[in-house]
Amino acid sequence: MDNHIHIIWQVKGDIEPPEVQKQFLEGCSKHIKAHLELHHPNVLPFFKSSQKDRRYHFWKRCAKSKELYDDDIFEQKLDYIHHNPVKAGLCNLPEESLYSSAGYYEMGSELREGILTHYRG
Repeated sequence: MDNHIHIIWQVKGDIEPPEVQKQFLEGCSKHIKAHLELHHPNVLPFFKSSQKDRRYHFWKRCAKSKELYDDDIFEQKLDYIHHNPVKAGLCNLPEESLYSSAGYYEMGSELREGILTHYRG
């Protein structure tokens, strides 16, 4: 998507899901800021924050997180995520979306960075 992301993740170990989300958002923010500083410094001011504890703000406040507590909910959310780029007009088929796992599930294609693990047996 051009203005948001959807991620399904599984938390393992003793770390709490809100901490995973916090660390993910902070880490991505640092990378986004560094990329903009290096490649698009004229765009960075658009992310200027009014908050005193940060100079820039890249994420919507109170990003939504939902627990996917059963297989039916998981399937519904995964289907929504895969069809979201089609609905937005970014591609014709879910598996054509560059940053989606739809191609992995539909055609067995590999994703960059090898971060996807399948949930189906």
